[in-house]
Parts: sequence; C-alpha cells; structure tokens
Amino acid sequence: MLITRHPSLVTASRLSLSLLLPFIWLVSASPRVSQEKSGASTTNTVAAHLGKGYDLVKDERYGEAAVEFQAALALDPSHVRARYQLAVCWFATLELQKARSEFERVRKEAGEDPQVVYYLGRIDLMEGNTESAIRRLWSVASRPPFGDTAYYLGSAYLQKGNLSEAEKWLQAAVVADGRDYRVHDHLARVYQKQGRHAKAEDEYNLSSHLRASVDAASSVAVACGQELETRGLIKARGTCRLLLDSRDPDKLATLGLLYGQHGFFEEALEPLEQAARLDPDSSEIQHDLGLTYFRLRRFKEARAPLEKAVELRPDFFGSSALLGATLFTLGEYELSYAALRHAHQLDPQDQDTAGLLFNDAMLLAQSEFKQQNYAKCLAHLKAAAELHSDDPEIHLRLADVYGLLGRQAEADREREDAARLGKARAK
Repeated sequence: MLITRHPSLVTASRLSLSLLLPFIWLVSASPRVSQEKSGASTTNTVAAHLGKGYDLVKDERYGEAAVEFQAALALDPSHVRARYQLAVCWFATLELQKARSEFERVRKEAGEDPQVVYYLGRIDLMEGNTESAIRRLWSVASRPPFGDTAYYLGSAYLQKGNLSEAEKWLQAAVVADGRDYRVHDHLARVYQKQGRHAKAEDEYNLSSHLRASVDAASSVAVACGQELETRGLIKARGTCRLLLDSRDPDKLATLGLLYGQHGFFEEALEPLEQAARLDPDSSEIQHDLGLTYFRLRRFKEARAPLEKAVELRPDFFGSSALLGATLFTLGEYELSYAALRHAHQLDPQDQDTAGLLFNDAMLLAQSEFKQQNYAKCLAHLKAAAELHSDDPEIHLRLADVYGLLGRQAEADREREDAARLGKARAK
C-alpha cells in the first residue's frame, strides 16, 4: 500500500494564489503618480505592462511577470505599485536578495506598509534570521495583512525552539483558518518535540485530511492522473509537468505521488527529491521519497529519507515498517529488528511486518547461537515465539538454549510444549 500525504491530488501552493491576487495594491500615501510625472502616453504603456504582469501572476508565471514589471519601472521608476509587484515576483521565484531590495525601496518610498513588513519577515524566516522574522511578523500580527501571518510567526518561534510561543501563535492560526493543513502539521511538530505524542498524531492526521480536501480541488492533478491512467506517460507528461513547481513542495510531492501510483517510479524521484530539499522537516515527504527508492530497489538510497521520516514522526507505523524492511534487505539485522519491533508494537495486526520481524528474530538468534551468545539468542527466540507460539521448532530451539544456560526446568517445559504442538499439527 502506498502510504503518503497526498492520496490522489495536488495540494495548494505554499505561496498560494490567495496571497498573490491582492497584489493589485494602491499606495495612496505616495503622491507620485506616473500620469502626473510622465504624461498619458507613458502611463498607457506602463499600464499595459502592469496588465500583462498581473495576468502572468494570476497564472503563476512569476519570472515572465517580473519582466513586465521591470519594463514598467524602466518607463516610470517612481511607480510604487509596479515595484511592489516586482518584489513579489522575486519572492515567488526565490530571488530573495532582489525581493528584499525592492521591498525595502517600497518601504522607503511608500511608508511602513504591513504587507511589505510581512514579506520582509517571510524573507528573514527563509534565510534563517528568526529574531528579525519574529520582530517583523509580531509587529503586524495584531492586524495581519494576510491570513497566514500567525502561521509564519508560529513557524518562526518553532524554528527558534520557543515551543510555547510557537504553540500560541499556531493556535491563533487555527482560529484564523482552521482548514490550513500547514498549521496543523506545524502544531504536530510542536507537540512531537514536547513529547505530547497523542496530540501530535491527532494533528498529523487532521493535517493529512485537510490536505486531501485541498487536493480534491486541483484540476491539474486530476487531469494528470486521468491522462496517466488512459493515455500513458509520454502523452500525459505535458499536463503532469505543470505540477513541477520548483517553489512548492506540496505540488512536487503530489506529482511524485501521481507518477508512483501509476508505476512510474523513476519519474517520481525528481519531484520528490526537490520537495525534500524544500521541506526537509516534512516526515511525509521523506517517507514518500524513501518509499519510491524502495520500490526501485535502491535500498541504500531509501535508508536516509526513511530514517529521517522516523526521526520526525516516530509513532507513524508506515515509516517504521518500511525502514525495517529496508534495513533487513541491506542485511542490517540488528537495526532492522529494532525498527520492525517498534512498527509491530504500533500495529500488531499487520501480518507482513510480523512475518518479517519473525524472520529477523530467527536470523539474529541463529547468529548469536553460533557465537555462543546464548542469553541474546534466547531473547530473540522468545520474541520469535511470541509471534509464532504454535511452532514446535521454535520451542525445541528454546529448550536447547535453556539447557546450555543451565535452566533445565525451563528446557523441559519447552520440550513438552514442542511435543504437544507437534502432535496437534500431525492430527
């Protein structure tokens, strides 16, 4: 079973269109208007570039939109709206130094606008300057310019390691928009770090559910999945690659999932690897990447993302089970035994994990027996017996080891159990 954060469809972009559309921003505080400065013909040309730029932003073609806003500014350098739009495009394409420079110039020319402060705080956060990010975002949090201001402030506190403030602002973000799956994902990370594992799992599950709801609204992902199903990879590639957004780990992870669901595991790797680089602390992306490597039988490469996934979310059965299977395949039997045992504790009903754990325990028992480490051998045999209590062979081996340890009464009892179980099987 494919265990993933994206059941079938694409999630919303982290830099969502809901944030980009309000960028038609009128700076009433600025007295310099291009028509007054340059005349009607220049204004019409500037307006034409702005119109093209806005249309491109709507289609999330930020690099092309930046060219239009630059053209507008070449005609009228004092046009604050165009400069703001340009700054946003640089932000969207992760040209953070350029974005910061343009936002600072907008602030100098138009005053301390909350939207500009918000983006400067976001840039600080992305560059790891958490103190400045907190200061900026906190200054606009009481009257937030965008609905996710509290989320990013909470994220900044989480990055700093201030878990109490992170929880406070992430809870405020839930109040602002309880359907934002990112908020619940980060709350889960806070609870995980606090040792509140049950609450963490509740938030992780809620986050996954909300992602699924967002995914269902994505026509691109639906079209990609349908074309992969009916037309094959080559014909579907054009549609599917619309999800190959180097800025958005959710779209990338969804694209990887869609390819994986249809058996195109090699194609799934590129978007999943990009997603993992953009959001290395997402347990689900790390799991999906490890799963894809596993399906390609690239077990050595599967190991690291699966270890990261388990580290980030130790109580998620899927990652622990898959890590155990990977380590077992690599011959790391002690490590795989620990992972599989933990996975079995999380879901005792999963027969595949139980079967692999049994095989692992028996291999370790055999190895320890050869080295005459009878106490360790006994521990592994007892674990195997818990899984297959009706197997007479295990009880005979237990009897032998108990005998070597001088525990004769227990050896006799195991031989009796072996005889009884053997008779029951023979009937």
